[in-house]
Amino acid sequence: MISIDGLTVEFGGTTLFKDISFVVNEKDRIALMGKNGAGKSTLLKIIAGAQSPSKGIISAPKDAVIAYLPQHLMADNERTVFEEASQAFADVLSMQKQMDYLNHQLTIRTDYESPEYYEIIEKVSTISEKLYSHGEINFDAEVEKILIGLGFERADFQRPTSDFSGGWRMRIELAKILLQNPDLILLDEPTNHLDIESVQWLENFLVNSAKAVIIISHDRAFVDSITTRTIEVTMGRIYDYKVNYSSYLQLRKERREQQQKAFDEQQKMIAETQEFIDRFKGTYSKTLQVQSRVKMLEKLPILEVDEVDTSHLKLRFPKSPRSGSYPVVAEDVSKNYDDLLVFANASFSIQRGEKVAFVGKNGEGKSTMVKAIMGEIEHDGKLILGHNTMVGYFAQNEASLLDENLTVFQTIDDVAKGDIRTKIKDLLGAFMFGADDWDKKVKILSGGERTRLAMIKLLLEPVNLLILDEPTNHLDMRTKDILKQALMDFDGTLILVSHDRDFLDGMVNKIYEFGNKRVKEHLEGIREFLERKKMEHLKELE
Repeated sequence: MISIDGLTVEFGGTTLFKDISFVVNEKDRIALMGKNGAGKSTLLKIIAGAQSPSKGIISAPKDAVIAYLPQHLMADNERTVFEEASQAFADVLSMQKQMDYLNHQLTIRTDYESPEYYEIIEKVSTISEKLYSHGEINFDAEVEKILIGLGFERADFQRPTSDFSGGWRMRIELAKILLQNPDLILLDEPTNHLDIESVQWLENFLVNSAKAVIIISHDRAFVDSITTRTIEVTMGRIYDYKVNYSSYLQLRKERREQQQKAFDEQQKMIAETQEFIDRFKGTYSKTLQVQSRVKMLEKLPILEVDEVDTSHLKLRFPKSPRSGSYPVVAEDVSKNYDDLLVFANASFSIQRGEKVAFVGKNGEGKSTMVKAIMGEIEHDGKLILGHNTMVGYFAQNEASLLDENLTVFQTIDDVAKGDIRTKIKDLLGAFMFGADDWDKKVKILSGGERTRLAMIKLLLEPVNLLILDEPTNHLDMRTKDILKQALMDFDGTLILVSHDRDFLDGMVNKIYEFGNKRVKEHLEGIREFLERKKMEHLKELE
């Protein structure tokens, strides 16, 4: 369907990738994988036509529609949510308007034999064919279905888009893409701003309703649920696997083991050949053999082993001072914003050492409850922090709160106190900030780098209650795995607000569900919670 041929991208003398080719077939669902900086987002932009390659071409049928959702987008405008989402049908609505005008002209004109009249007839015929290809669509119903699936309420439809945060505007852009029914959907981190229920809805939509899809995502469960093919970008080339992400990991491991074995054998042969050359280069009777082997080494193509991300992150939270038995106790807590009730009469107790998750649709009060616990907002009812509770708080926008004009080193040096000041470089190194990164300004860091830097600040003082609001946004899978293990080893109490099922799985043992103005306690892990919720949903449908 869509072919990528001989693609090469070079930046200032550095080759990002060279001469890569592959075909995207109808109904392909592809995960684009590779370490940060390998060129995944660049490749998506080129396929979308948003960036030009140094060499190579993208070939697609003339009428193919390629829709692209980047990581960051959408400027302000005056449209409502419903009007903005309806822009997906702007071309069709424009054609209908033009068709109405032309048909009106045919009814009022009397110059039946004129060239202009025949030209109008030809235009009507051409537009009719295009409209026919779209079929009969109930535009309003389609817009409503997609917006509700992505978490919007009907009350949101007539609100201006400027009322919404960047994450919600991203959902509007995603809605426009899905409504276009494109031949190829390109998604760069689509789940970063979606709650668990919206992610599940998007999964079902992409599997059952979409055509071809290429996805970059750090959400392992999402990628595994959707994709059936994995393309790895590494060291300027690609490897194409006709399997999902989990199976690809095993095949990649086997490939690298084979490469390493062949590389080691070649290095052994080179060493033995060089030893022969050094030993006999002055021996007359061996002159021809020595010359032959020298030429052989000069022409020998050296085998390569594909890069493995060897940066090593040893993340360990400091030992927690002992808190009281119940670090957090809520008694009949309610929160209103003017006439809007967020939740009412929430009561719960979190014991020392528990790891709990706050889950639910966006806008149901998860982050609001966290802010209430932190004392950042007023509320009704009692929220009590237990004896000797020392809180470490990672807000959802923590990475964006960093001073962009400071360097990486200054950011940590400004908040470090005591003996830890002598270990700042070690701490930065543990979070994959090498010596070359210390003098970089925060404003040029990627989202993942900023998140890691903000996480270092959280480690500078020992705490016994960690509250993390969406800490995995912009973290790659490997860093998320290391953070997850560190949190599982953390000996204090943990409250996690997250939509990442794979991250929560096996870590939390209690769930607080926010929805319908209530906070409901579930004594189970995320896997059991989701399985049971799906069963409940099916019973409701029956």
